[in-house]
Amino acid sequence: MAKSETLHIRIEPAVKAGVEATLKTLGLSTTEAINIFLHQVILTGGLPFEVKNPQYNAETIAAMQEARDIAVGKVPAKSFSTIAELMDDLNSDDED
Repeated sequence: MAKSETLHIRIEPAVKAGVEATLKTLGLSTTEAINIFLHQVILTGGLPFEVKNPQYNAETIAAMQEARDIAVGKVPAKSFSTIAELMDDLNSDDED
């Protein structure tokens, strides 16, 4: 079947570059991959993969909150003078 429709999409340049590099290793162009995806949507009657919110454990949620707190200056970020200090902190059993 001749292709006669054009689809225009906007994506971030870094995403485009990453996709193109990944698809190149598979021997596919972005256009070919999008065509495969669209055919799978038709064949499956929806998205050809599960879409859901990630379920984070308590430790991950706490780490994300700590990162937010550091970003807004609510808590200070840890700093280390040497790699040895960093490794000691990472390997310590106590929860700061």
